[in-house]
Amino acid sequence: MSTPQNPVKPVPRRSVRNNTTGEPAWVKWTLITIALGFIFLFLLLPLAAVFTEALRKGAGAYLEALKEPDAWSAIRLTLITAAIAVPLNLVFGVAAAWAIAKYEFRGKAFLTTLVDLPFSVSPVVAGLIYVLLFGAHGWFGPWLQAHDIKIIFAVPGIVLATIFVTFPFIARELIPLMQAQGTEEEQAAMVLGATGWQTFWHVTLPNIKWGLVYGVILCNARAMGEFGAVSVVSGHIRGQTNTMPLHVEILYNEYQSVAAFAVASLLALLAVVTLLIKSVVEWQFEREQKAAAQLPPERPLA
Repeated sequence: MSTPQNPVKPVPRRSVRNNTTGEPAWVKWTLITIALGFIFLFLLLPLAAVFTEALRKGAGAYLEALKEPDAWSAIRLTLITAAIAVPLNLVFGVAAAWAIAKYEFRGKAFLTTLVDLPFSVSPVVAGLIYVLLFGAHGWFGPWLQAHDIKIIFAVPGIVLATIFVTFPFIARELIPLMQAQGTEEEQAAMVLGATGWQTFWHVTLPNIKWGLVYGVILCNARAMGEFGAVSVVSGHIRGQTNTMPLHVEILYNEYQSVAAFAVASLLALLAVVTLLIKSVVEWQFEREQKAAAQLPPERPLA
């Protein structure tokens, strides 16, 4: 039996992997250089400048700026606000994603639009909305004053403004994930006699856990770094209603640059930690996906 004179040579696996688009190598390296240069210029360089300015007068001045009572109050208020806003947005995000992805009802498109509303509204406008509603001359202001309830220029207003600007993050992570998964597994669990809570805890939640964690990370990062809406409703009262971003602004306006950059470096450090946690979550998710893809297919029942 004769063999062909010009057999087709297999393409090396490495060359296929490195040149999937068929473009020249210089295009790839040009794009990589542009991306790395952009990241260095607009991300790494400002981040290094923040820490350099914060430590310009030594570690002692840096620690003194963080030990100052107003700084501690701003740090504590920021953490308290995030601790309240993130769990509430977690409940809302799961409920909204469940309703949008698993059910068909009138007004579904309108509800999806409302979820995206904070992305299109300026945070400053969101703060003004709460002032219009709960301020001294707002719609509910006289009633609140009569019952000695303070919302604007107090912690409740800061929490409400933070919840408004951060509530889409968890829902927006879960909605496409739940829509892609469909409802087959939940329906199978219901047929087998599982209750609604059992279906949620044992079927739905394990399927969305990484998207949920990812959304919580993004929501928490935005809650701690929010400036515009909180600035409008806080009143900038030192030691009471200043979060970390507002405290940085006040210190910088008073030409206390070392103290301002010290608090800003703490915010930057929280952002870096958030990115590290996000990277770990993504790595763990990809690892589970690869492990699931390598599982042998189930044998059909005889």
